[in-house]
Amino acid sequence: MSNVIPFNKPYLTGKEGHYIYQAVLSGKISGDGIFTRRCHEFFEKRFGFRKCLLTTSCTDALEMAALLINIQPGDEVIMPSYTFVSTSNAFVLRGAKIVFCDSRKDHPGIDEDAIEALVTERTRAIVPVHYAGIACDMDKIMDVAARHNLYVIEDAAQGIDSYFTGRSGIRQPLGSIGHMAAFSFHETKNIMSGEGGMLVINDDRFSGRAEIIREKGTNRSQFFRGEVDKYGWVDIGSSFLPSDIIAAFLYAQLENLEDIQKRRKVIWNTYNEALMPLKEKGLLQLPVIPPFASNNAHMYYVVFKSLEQRNEVVKMLKESNIYAVFHYLSLHKSPYYTDKHDGRELPEADRYTDCLLRLPMYYELDEADILKTVAIITSVLDPQP
Repeated sequence: MSNVIPFNKPYLTGKEGHYIYQAVLSGKISGDGIFTRRCHEFFEKRFGFRKCLLTTSCTDALEMAALLINIQPGDEVIMPSYTFVSTSNAFVLRGAKIVFCDSRKDHPGIDEDAIEALVTERTRAIVPVHYAGIACDMDKIMDVAARHNLYVIEDAAQGIDSYFTGRSGIRQPLGSIGHMAAFSFHETKNIMSGEGGMLVINDDRFSGRAEIIREKGTNRSQFFRGEVDKYGWVDIGSSFLPSDIIAAFLYAQLENLEDIQKRRKVIWNTYNEALMPLKEKGLLQLPVIPPFASNNAHMYYVVFKSLEQRNEVVKMLKESNIYAVFHYLSLHKSPYYTDKHDGRELPEADRYTDCLLRLPMYYELDEADILKTVAIITSVLDPQP
């Protein structure tokens, strides 16, 4: 229906079908075809990532990272509770104990100052999540990791084309700082391929084995490069690489990265300006961009005072055919993990669970629809006599 404002609407640049057709004509539509290579080259050249490997999802990229750092049963991994289940599942599948950290008061990302107190002799890794594409303070996280000899796996699912500027003054792309990083190209992301992901490897120790794990535990990639005369089963692994058809779709999106980002930032800024009066009256919390972070306009969210207030806004929006959605449920209180959690209260994660709402955000969203959404929120929070 034309009068519906969905939460998300995938944007097509116009070349997706053409590139898929080219991939099919190439005679190779399985993994690591011509468009997979083009995507890898794009990311490595534009963002300076050491090595990129497309995967079928961000979940797969995280699972590969867990395999690469040899997570064993009983190892501990620190991550925020306010995140998607894949962040945790990748390490739980290897037998890890997840040690959940609370969020910041001003932002749903991990509370960097609370991490070090959670480190024990069994801790192996820290997995920061760049929520809404806004960088965690990677200087603090990398300092803790260095002091305790820990791996850092960046969950940059939402972090494409976003940056961190630390004490060095150097502007670093998210995903380029930790030992490894995982990106998502799910249809809700800025750049998408329906489903899809990518593992970024910034530590050369993992590069060779990553190829093997991604190819079902075989040295098939080395064989096709002529580095070995035959290939076989040399390690554990699974089928993590996507079809070149997915890569062809993704490449069409990457070619239009700057245009897509420019449009999303206009939408983000329109929301922010229109909602600022409510923030100034203390009626809700808006996104905060720390001085060390950039904004890739992945999402626009608001944080209400209570669950009841959020539910009322959702109801009013839905009655006007506007679809806004909440986000994560605190993983430490999830049915699967509640009896495994150590019992610590994580009040900020629970507050975002109850009070955060994501507003419609997609390339073709126009200003009138944004202002209509804001007007309904205002009518609930600040009704005029």
